[in-house]
Amino acid sequence: MSNIRARLLVVLVVLSGFLTVAGTPPATAATSAPPSDSLWFDGAPLTVRGGRFTDGQGREIVLRGYNVSGETKLEENSGLPFASVADARRSASALRALGGGNAVRFLLSWAHAEPVRGQVDTGYLAAVTEQMRAFLDEGIRVFPDFHQDLYSRHLFTTGSWYTGDGAPKWAVDAGSYPAESCGICLFWGQNITQNAAVQKAQYDFWHDNHGLQDAFLATAQTTMAYLQQHLNGDEFAAVAGFDPYNEPYAGSYDSGQTSRTWERDLLWPFYVRFRARMDAAGWQDKPAFVEPNLFWNSNISTQKQEGGLLDAGTLGPGYVLNTHFYDQKAISGILMWGKAADGQYASDFAAVRDRAASAGTAAVVSEFGHPLSGTVSDKAPTVLKAMYQALDSRLPGAGWWSDPSASGPVLSGTQWQWDIYNGRHHELMNGNPDKVLTSGDAWNDEDLSAVHTDDSGNVTLRQDARLLDRLYPSATAGTTLAFTYEDRSRDGSTTLTWNPVPASLPNVAQLVGSGQYGLLVWRSGNGTAPTELHLPASFPTASTTVVSDLGTVNAPPPYTSAAPVAVAPEPGGTGSRRLLLTDGDFGVLHYALVTNGATAPSADLLSAARSELAAWAAAHF
Repeated sequence: MSNIRARLLVVLVVLSGFLTVAGTPPATAATSAPPSDSLWFDGAPLTVRGGRFTDGQGREIVLRGYNVSGETKLEENSGLPFASVADARRSASALRALGGGNAVRFLLSWAHAEPVRGQVDTGYLAAVTEQMRAFLDEGIRVFPDFHQDLYSRHLFTTGSWYTGDGAPKWAVDAGSYPAESCGICLFWGQNITQNAAVQKAQYDFWHDNHGLQDAFLATAQTTMAYLQQHLNGDEFAAVAGFDPYNEPYAGSYDSGQTSRTWERDLLWPFYVRFRARMDAAGWQDKPAFVEPNLFWNSNISTQKQEGGLLDAGTLGPGYVLNTHFYDQKAISGILMWGKAADGQYASDFAAVRDRAASAGTAAVVSEFGHPLSGTVSDKAPTVLKAMYQALDSRLPGAGWWSDPSASGPVLSGTQWQWDIYNGRHHELMNGNPDKVLTSGDAWNDEDLSAVHTDDSGNVTLRQDARLLDRLYPSATAGTTLAFTYEDRSRDGSTTLTWNPVPASLPNVAQLVGSGQYGLLVWRSGNGTAPTELHLPASFPTASTTVVSDLGTVNAPPPYTSAAPVAVAPEPGGTGSRRLLLTDGDFGVLHYALVTNGATAPSADLLSAARSELAAWAAAHF
């Protein structure tokens, strides 16, 4: 049935949702030690400064990782992301070691936080805290997300074709909503604009009818206060901020209202109220990761709506522009017949950069992805490569070397999703024992998880490791001027190379060969902590070559403050590694090429490649 609907679909809305639900294990005292392998500059809280995330050393920070997890949309584990803390730790370790992530968007559920009106379930909060701690212990930054899709599961009946997540049953009962029906909807996202029950419930929330918004904000404050009180100082420092509400939409507009005025008059005031709740809960120094109207950056013109919090003024350090992006045309199977290509999403992600810059804040693309099964899954390798390319730079690969100064800031992003139970669920859809879902994500026919658990109990990637475990500048000591990464990921048996080294740099091209490479250009700041790049597993230390104005080296040595180019473990003890580049100056242009393409390159080749890069950098910056 789902594949038939997918083949027929012409216009769709692609929306992935989240929800965390908890059981009632007792709280554990917050006595966790800092992550193993931490260095003196690790673990500082994040702030927003100059339109970028920064740490306590003044370095620009890039968050990369995944959503944890779509399991929280389900009821099989009482809405928790994991069946146990042990599973949470297994997932976190794999995310660090296999997925290269340093951050997760961690889903929470209003329905399970406040199952009875006015009564917050502290057992739920305790369970959430323990599972969140598993990621913090691996040195992974976390930003929680109060998640919803189609407002609530309780709008749907045991016979419904679709389901939702988010609001508790009492909130649905308060509204006396019509029986849900989406007519001939071919994809679950169409319920957002075509299902009267969903529309009315959304409308009521944004207008605070029945006191729904007031109740939600009170529960959110209690939740944030609980996390602040039950995480220790180091753990709480690694909480990056809070995502108040997933994929907001009006439901329906009042007479004369537009998407833009709805954002101005209803959505933004909600965020201001949420910001005040954060402050009251002890989160004064952490930003709210606020999402515009979910259709503001749709790539289907008939569904795109004006938005992006255009009338909110300068957001400043208290807010981060938080948005999602899915290629709705590609997922339709109709509106984009071919596969993605070099620069496919450059303009889409440039719009995110530009909007964040005009709002005076940082940006994060907290959901992006593509189905891994079904009729359009063959597009996934190219679609995901193009999305990561667009996160790294606003330029297509074909134009990067000739105009690198236009590369723009490196965007933070969390892929949808990381679900170790993918394909092994046991979900009674809408509580119906005759609809037991086991395949994919077990939610509205979705299947987007980057991982699953194999028959031996090991967490295993479902996508090319070269695509997911990426070189990226996790911390830049100064200002990032340009970055690119050629991952050489595969589409079937074909290696995708969208950013070859140009022939005008023959020694660099020889050094890279057919290997992967990344190139970072930055201007140094006034701190003393080094620049860090995550080293994928495909960059073993012995096979890693660095060509930089700071030095040229094959097989970089272990980190010391005296080594300008060095390698160190990343926090968490998973075996993941980072390249550390120490400049020790201020306002100076630096560059670093990192590649695994050469085996024991000669000193002459390294010197020649360095000369080429020095001339190239001087010509373009």
